[in-house]
Amino acid sequence: MRDPAGWLASGLGVGLIRWAPGTFGSALAVLLWLPLVSLDWTIQLAIVVACTVISGWSAGRAERLSAVHDPGWIVIDEIAGQWLTLLLLTQLSEAMGIGSGVDDLQHLAFGFLCFRIFDVLKPWPIRWVDRHVAGGWGTTWDDLLAGLLAAPTALLLEWGLDRLIG
Repeated sequence: MRDPAGWLASGLGVGLIRWAPGTFGSALAVLLWLPLVSLDWTIQLAIVVACTVISGWSAGRAERLSAVHDPGWIVIDEIAGQWLTLLLLTQLSEAMGIGSGVDDLQHLAFGFLCFRIFDVLKPWPIRWVDRHVAGGWGTTWDDLLAGLLAAPTALLLEWGLDRLIG
């Protein structure tokens, strides 16, 4: 952790929590997303892209320094993937008229839960990327795929819950 890349990769130290660091990294992402919800989606997208670039670089450097591929303490990839989920979920839900808006706590909860499920279970193609794409970009891309798959899944679950309750 003497290298700045280690601190970035660990989510400023959140990844050093011994129990479920990826879950804590995703929770940090949700908390960091809260001040971003009122921004225009294009600015949010730019932030997600910037985080993705920082994730690929810092995770790759941290992996080289630690000589371990995708160690659990690297959680910046969870931040990038979780943010992608929340961005897509918000945009999809607004386009389909599901939920009450960009700051809907239900979106955050469903987005968090679905992202964690996809990130932990790693169904195809996430598992393939995790096993075949090396370095920091492989570490980052599997979480981006989890985020990409989690958003429509969360939207479907949210839609189903709205139909069941409402």
